[in-house]
Amino acid sequence: MTKSRRPSRTARVLLPGVLAAALLTGCAQGSGGAAGTGPSGSGEATPGKAASSPATATSSPDGGPTPGTLLVTDFGSDTVTFVDPARGATGSVEVGTAPYGLALGADGRAWVATAEGVAVVDTAARKRLALIPYRTDTGPVTTGEYRGGGMGIALAPDGRRAYVGVNVPGGNGALEVVDTAALRVTDAVPVGRRPFDVDVSRDGAEVYATNHDSFDVTVIAAGTLEPRRVEVAPYGTEGGLGSWLKPHYAAVRPSDGRLLLPFEGERLAVVDPRTGRTEIEPMTANTHQHGVAVTAGGTLLAVGTGPIDPDADRGPSLTVRAPDGTERVYPLEGPHESVAVSRDDRTAYVTGGFTRDGSWDGLTVVDLASGDSHRLAAGSRPLGIVVF
Repeated sequence: MTKSRRPSRTARVLLPGVLAAALLTGCAQGSGGAAGTGPSGSGEATPGKAASSPATATSSPDGGPTPGTLLVTDFGSDTVTFVDPARGATGSVEVGTAPYGLALGADGRAWVATAEGVAVVDTAARKRLALIPYRTDTGPVTTGEYRGGGMGIALAPDGRRAYVGVNVPGGNGALEVVDTAALRVTDAVPVGRRPFDVDVSRDGAEVYATNHDSFDVTVIAAGTLEPRRVEVAPYGTEGGLGSWLKPHYAAVRPSDGRLLLPFEGERLAVVDPRTGRTEIEPMTANTHQHGVAVTAGGTLLAVGTGPIDPDADRGPSLTVRAPDGTERVYPLEGPHESVAVSRDDRTAYVTGGFTRDGSWDGLTVVDLASGDSHRLAAGSRPLGIVVF
């Protein structure tokens, strides 16, 4: 089925012959992860590597990573990797099976959502301090896109709580609340299916879980932990689990707190989380979109992973969308997943891990003014990324 450009376009679904597989695989083409990421191209994650911290790694005067250093989650392994944007990887720390999202606190601790629990990493000492088990039963610890366990993760502005979206294969997920001082889960709130992303409002009053397989965002009041569902489905929900046209990641717009969710390089869903109202703005990349980031000035970056229909859609790209809606679309070589921006807003770092076929072990570094880019080998199927 080709993609229609008409406003009345219906949801793209997989053909009936593969719909049964879609009930297990959703957005991807294989339940074992990306093709070629294992030692024999089986799609399985590569074995974890030992933690390391080379003496050549640079650090700031306070002992922490040098400003501008990157940290990525190695979804194809059980580590996080420190990356010098000029030199590549400088060391890794073992955290737990198939790490996905991560958040960085002002104290230098990194919070990592793995299949086993939330890992807490001292980034100055380069060691894991704790692995906090989930309260939610997610089944056996596995790897691949559809594994149970943590996906999106975010910190409250005051750093006292971490919020992690926990995937429960075959059912609805949970948002678990971690007390960052006590290092334990204190609450679990029901959310939708496969919470790819978690975000927090700038004032810390609300938490947002973006749920891929249920076409929605769960808005949770941080004070009461009361959840409220907001459907985000600019193409409708036809096809259910077999549809490709679902939300993936969101960014909180600094100017007004609205949520920005790109779809297919065609439509930007702008969601007011307080009213549940969604407005749709046009986009221009025409490609399946995943990770997003937003700068303090309101520029949105959206990762295009590649076409659903190669005959109608464009290839992988990075969209740079100004607050007035004008866009620059920079082509990328191969699929990517997430994006982070340098402190000076001049450079984007796009992870090559990807949750579907075609992942690779590195980042693409993009000059946001010119679009010039180059690849940097780092990590093992890196997904999440933060900048120190």
